[in-house]
Amino acid sequence: MEMQAAQIIALLVTGIAVGFASGLLGVGGCFIMVPVQFWALKSIGVDPTIAIRIAFGTNLLVVLPTAFSGAMTHHKKGAVLWRAGITFGIAGALGAFGGAFIASHLPGKVLTTAFGVAVILGGIRMLTAKPPKIDEQPSDSLTAFIFWGIPLGIVSGIIGIGGGVLMIPIMVYFLKFKMHQAVGTSTALMIFTAIGGALSYALNGLGVAGLPPYSTGYLNWYQWAILAGVSIPWAVVGANTAHRLPAKQLKYLFILVMFYMGLKMIGVFAWLNLPL
Repeated sequence: MEMQAAQIIALLVTGIAVGFASGLLGVGGCFIMVPVQFWALKSIGVDPTIAIRIAFGTNLLVVLPTAFSGAMTHHKKGAVLWRAGITFGIAGALGAFGGAFIASHLPGKVLTTAFGVAVILGGIRMLTAKPPKIDEQPSDSLTAFIFWGIPLGIVSGIIGIGGGVLMIPIMVYFLKFKMHQAVGTSTALMIFTAIGGALSYALNGLGVAGLPPYSTGYLNWYQWAILAGVSIPWAVVGANTAHRLPAKQLKYLFILVMFYMGLKMIGVFAWLNLPL
């Protein structure tokens, strides 16, 4: 069960893309990471059910330092609303811990399909909703942050994501955040959801037979070291790039990523035999 050169190179390239996407769009990059991790694990003989759980758990662990790196860059630009980020994050971390427990007892296909549908619906919502008035102040309600944070954290834990892709539409259209504030605050809250979810995947995978070397439960430290090592510096590049883009361009780029991620997770591209 040792990784070969092809898997290592694929993971290195993936880590660069994930870091850039995380800093640029305020998302954890699971739409890039999970399929590559899943392929790398299956190709060395890991059972698919275990492989998808390891991909989800390790993905959350990679999100942690990458989100921290991106959040610090956004903070320097004044784009992180820390009261919202920390409250959202703590509520989301509690939800993510429970979500990862649920995921440890469900088939992978159920999880990925449900995730894909949720992301596409979020993308449609962002595309069709009228933009909030610029003069409205973003919400500062702790109740609202907790109300949204817990269920979105549960979803994040179930499907092994940091939660940014689900949280940003909520921030923009329900809580009146400006797009740059939503992206910056999202990177901050992902620090917390990643901790909750990763911890639960580690605990729920302890003692499971068939885990690859260097694993603690459903966390694989070998994959984590490769992915995190290159994603952290690229998150800074992505975050700096985000502040050079107008909010409208950033929004449409984010929607495009959401649609791609949703279709990929549902399996539409595989069904159409498209190499995407």
